[in-house]
Amino acid sequence: MEFQISSGIVDSYFHKFKKILNVDVAIVGGGPSGLLAAYYLAKAKQNVVLFERKLAPGGGMWGGAMMFNDIVVQHDALPIVKELGIDYKNYSDNLYIIDSLQATSALIYHASKAGATLMNCISVEDVVIQDERVRGVVINWAPVHREKLHVDPIIVISKAVLDATGHDCEVARILERKNGIKLNTPTGSVIGERSMSVYEAEKTTTENTKEIFPGLFVSGMAANGVSGSFRMGPIFGGMLLSGKKISEIITNSVLEHA
Repeated sequence: MEFQISSGIVDSYFHKFKKILNVDVAIVGGGPSGLLAAYYLAKAKQNVVLFERKLAPGGGMWGGAMMFNDIVVQHDALPIVKELGIDYKNYSDNLYIIDSLQATSALIYHASKAGATLMNCISVEDVVIQDERVRGVVINWAPVHREKLHVDPIIVISKAVLDATGHDCEVARILERKNGIKLNTPTGSVIGERSMSVYEAEKTTTENTKEIFPGLFVSGMAANGVSGSFRMGPIFGGMLLSGKKISEIITNSVLEHA
């Protein structure tokens, strides 16, 4: 039995691993916008893989507000909450309270059930550039990346890459730093996140959700970070709306470059 357990896991995992080496969309970061983008892209019949370096996807949504495991969404995002079957309660005219653990679990479950492949404990350390377009990512085990071990990576080819790495905008920074290119931002570079302004941040999260370089897209806090907008704290409507918006933008882009 010991051999069968190990053999089954290895066979299954490497079948899955081989399947994600050439995909339509590679998502970097498993926060709420990345997970929701994975859900909608998979529903649109895109072959999508999501890479998360931590043990569990979910980003900052798990922790709620200062480890109070409730979060806020606004009315505009309520249709998404309902679609995912997340319980909610009205708090004010436009704001609703949802349980952060239930919400995060729902995002992970629905993205996976829709057909997205979720790969945890994997870091993205570079992108693939061909013909002045991002065409994939370079991955390694998260502990290898964290410990800075000299272990060569594996390449994943994709038609589109989504930077959903949150506040740090990691993929956009790698692309800019290593290639000396200009991004589709007000300065042509990663500007960086500004301090908190909830109303402005919620508005600009969706406004800044876009393609910032051929083949590279941004959503969620990465979208605000690259364009120099504000943080918003434990309100997640903008994140959800950003994930849905970018899935539509990427689907159209993938079809255009098919």
